[in-house]
Amino acid sequence: MNLQLENKTALVSASSSGIGLAIAQSLAAEGARTIINGRSDATVQKAIAEIKQAVPSAQLEALVADNSTAEGCALTIAAWPEVDILVNNLGIYEAVGFFDESDADWNRLFETNIMSGVRLSRHYLQGMISRQQGRVVFISSESGVSPAPEMAHYSATKTMQLGISRSLAELTQGTAVTVNSVLPGPTLTASVEAFVQDVYPTLEPVEAQKQFIKNNRPTSLIQRFIDPKEIGNVVAFVCSPLASAINGSNIRAEGGLVRSAF
Repeated sequence: MNLQLENKTALVSASSSGIGLAIAQSLAAEGARTIINGRSDATVQKAIAEIKQAVPSAQLEALVADNSTAEGCALTIAAWPEVDILVNNLGIYEAVGFFDESDADWNRLFETNIMSGVRLSRHYLQGMISRQQGRVVFISSESGVSPAPEMAHYSATKTMQLGISRSLAELTQGTAVTVNSVLPGPTLTASVEAFVQDVYPTLEPVEAQKQFIKNNRPTSLIQRFIDPKEIGNVVAFVCSPLASAINGSNIRAEGGLVRSAF
């Protein structure tokens, strides 16, 4: 399927690894000029090389900026004043009991998971609305609708992203701009794979992953971890003109883990 993303410029925050890298690769494979963002030149260049190997025709641009800070967002905006697609992917998580989560822990996740998307959207969405076209996507999580007790602060930020996304979508009424959230479920990034291995250190990786899903995410209908590429493909579609009727939506790509018909 041709997603008609040629001649579009896409910025994916935190796209040097994990889900962000997969999203960037999917957008690049569809012809979008894709800005690869990370905190260091080494990680950005490594990501560019990886995408180029998979998609030789990829049009890629490097952006070294820490978008978890106001200064980093300002640097991003100065380097790229205008984009057609903004994917707010930057986010961090940690498993900490609620009674052990300090104010500093809450503030750190809020600044990274919430304010990065707020600052970038505040700039780029205005331009999209004035041009009457564009896409903004927030990468939330199934934890946003099914909060994890061991990650109260993370879950809270993911729920808040859904509210922000819908509020911004209301601003696009009557235009060809859309703002949506995509909610991945357990996705096998390198960091998640390491986390699972720490939980089950005596098991081989494949068996450890099976046990984690069985014991920790038993309601999953697909009964496996999601491949980051699967999330990348969903996001690429949402960013395309083919998804023009999807606006203000929370798109669940969590393998049926959440037991809800809505």
